[in-house]
Amino acid sequence: MFKVLRILVIAQTLGVCAVALTACGQKGPLVHPQDPLSADRATLLQTLTPRIQSETPTPQTPPATKP
Repeated sequence: MFKVLRILVIAQTLGVCAVALTACGQKGPLVHPQDPLSADRATLLQTLTPRIQSETPTPQTPPATKP
């Protein structure tokens, strides 16, 4: 009984590993985009780290009107 269970677990594990390795995504070599539109995009590091504001934002006051 335990041998059959062990064989089934190993077979399922190998199947899951095979599916995970074949479904990894993009084909071909990884390259950085060279088009001008990608120049202003955030990098991975910039998207993972929160922005720290060095100064506190000041509330906007409406301009005074002259009577």
